[in-house]
Amino acid sequence: MVGRRKYDDGCAVAHALDLVGERWALLVVRELLLGPKRFTDLQSGLPGASPDVLTQRLRELTEVGVLRRRRLAPPAASWVYELTEWGAELQPIVVRLGRWSSRSPGLRYDAPLGVDSLVLSLLALFDGSASAGFEATVALHLGEDRFRATVADGQLTVSRAEAPGPADVVLDTDQATLLTLLRSDRPLADAIDTGALRLTGDAAVADRFRRLFPPPEPITVGDPG
Repeated sequence: MVGRRKYDDGCAVAHALDLVGERWALLVVRELLLGPKRFTDLQSGLPGASPDVLTQRLRELTEVGVLRRRRLAPPAASWVYELTEWGAELQPIVVRLGRWSSRSPGLRYDAPLGVDSLVLSLLALFDGSASAGFEATVALHLGEDRFRATVADGQLTVSRAEAPGPADVVLDTDQATLLTLLRSDRPLADAIDTGALRLTGDAAVADRFRRLFPPPEPITVGDPG
């Protein structure tokens, strides 16, 4: 922590920024919200952070109690970083921050979007009122990454990897195709016909699911007068 810039302010918001306000710190948290990762996994999710900077952020976040490092049981036996119970309490804050910023007209939809960011955006944009009367479990296969999304009682939960039990539908695709299906009215059949989407299960469930994430209305910037 030596040499870090601090606000030296008694405000709890200022102290929060002392803890997670350094560049890349909150994005490290974002990368771990869906489960632990190895250092190399974090590098893949944060390609703009140099190894030295990433190492420093991990050390700082561990020192303040947001993260911890542990060794996986054999046969993996590799070291991973994960959020502490206190660190995991940042999830609704990060998700809400994502929803807040999605109203910015300056958000770059053409910029690269990591797998974890894409899946967390589902939590940020989920419209519970649109899910009335709808309950389903959707498996998302995005390359080597596996996620499970469950809609029930107007709530969405998302977890990494396959959970026990069957899914109503499995969507096996890439990030760009999934984003297109979420952001447009492109027919599922079109994506299937081109080979960009491999769907197993109930297509009607998949079509209802994709419509639960409408983008919020962008703000108007400038003087209305």
